[in-house]
Amino acid sequence: MQRITHKNNVITYTFDSLRGLPVHAHVSTRHGGVSPAPWNSLNFSVRRGDTPERVAQNRGLLAQGVGIDPRMIVTCSMIHGTGIAKVDADDAGTRQSDCDGLITDAVGLPLMLTFADCTPLVFYDPRHHVLGVSHAGWRGTLNGMSLATLWAMQAAYDSNPADMRVGIGPSIGPASYQVGREVLDMARAKLPHADDLFHWPDGPDANPHFDLWQANARGLIDAGVPPQQIEIAGIDTAQNTGDFFSHRAEQGRCGLFVSIAWLAESRDGL
Repeated sequence: MQRITHKNNVITYTFDSLRGLPVHAHVSTRHGGVSPAPWNSLNFSVRRGDTPERVAQNRGLLAQGVGIDPRMIVTCSMIHGTGIAKVDADDAGTRQSDCDGLITDAVGLPLMLTFADCTPLVFYDPRHHVLGVSHAGWRGTLNGMSLATLWAMQAAYDSNPADMRVGIGPSIGPASYQVGREVLDMARAKLPHADDLFHWPDGPDANPHFDLWQANARGLIDAGVPPQQIEIAGIDTAQNTGDFFSHRAEQGRCGLFVSIAWLAESRDGL
C-alpha cells in the first residue's frame, strides 16, 4: 500500500493494485483529526465516548482530504455478520441497517465502513465497473464474508471472480491475533484449509494465533479470484498503533478508522 498525506494533513493508505484503475479506495489512519485522547485524532465513531460533533468534523476532514462530498457517504450498521446491501445514488447519505458490506455501480457514491482490528475488504470488477466493500472480523471471516461480497456482486452485476481485484487492508495480523480454541474449532468446521491458518508461537498448549489475511484470501482464491489479483496490505494494526487504532492493543480505549471507496468515471473494461 501507499501512504498519502493530503493537503489538510489527513493521512490515508491506498492499494497499489488499484492504481491506474477508475476506482478510489482509501484506508484512513488516526492522523489529521480533532478528537482528543484516547480517540486521537481522526476517529469515526461515537460508540466509544467521542462526541458526535468531533466525529462529524473528522468525517468532513477526511472527505476534504480525499476530495468527496461528506453528505454523499453511505455507511452501514455493522453487526459482525455477512449481510450485503446493494446501494445506488438514491441511497446517498444513508446508513444501511443490519449489514457488514456494501456494493454499488453508482459512480461517485462513497462507501464507508469502520474498523479497529477487523479486516477491510475492497472489491473492484473492472469489466462491469462495480465496487464492493466489506468488514470481516473473525466471525465474518469464518462465516464467509469475503465470499458473500463476491457472490453478491456476481448476483447483482454478473461479476466474474476471474476479473475481480481485491484489497485486504490493514487489520490485526497473525503475529498479534491470539484467539480462543473455540475459534479454531469453528474454523475447522467451516474452512477447508483451517489448520494452515493457525500457528502456535507460544507452544502447543497455548491458544493459537489466527491469520485473518490468509483466511480471506484463501476463500477467494478457491472461488476463482486469481492470487495475483489479491493485494494483502500486510499491516498489523496491533503493531502499528502510531498509524491505526487497535482494539486489541489499546484494550478498547481507542477510536475507529475507516475504509472508504468510490467509483470514478468508467473507462473501457478489460
